[in-house]
Amino acid sequence: MKGCMSTDLGIITIDSDVIAKYAGSVAVECFGIVGMAAVNVKDGLVHLLKRESLTKGIQVNITEDNHVVLDFHIVVSYGVSISAVTDNLISNVKYRVEEFSGMPVDKINIYIEGVRNID
Repeated sequence: MKGCMSTDLGIITIDSDVIAKYAGSVAVECFGIVGMAAVNVKDGLVHLLKRESLTKGIQVNITEDNHVVLDFHIVVSYGVSISAVTDNLISNVKYRVEEFSGMPVDKINIYIEGVRNID
């Protein structure tokens, strides 16, 4: 079963929303990231999500062998190096989600949905 680990005392199940919320909170702490984005498919508009809605900008897939794949839809700060921001995001999220969940992170896909000035 996906997201389940067996221990001597029982089974631990981690819901993908828990991983999404944790990964989102790690991501918004990273330099150069303004926040998570939601894309309205109907009109193509990108909306910056409030902190309590971060999980709408993140998709989590847990494979049958409990490996994690994360998709982030983000808005970055104007004037930053996108490769530096995404490298930082990938390394921080991979390390912290693996420590938090005990499951390996196989892949992190990042979709940059917009650029914003930070006041």
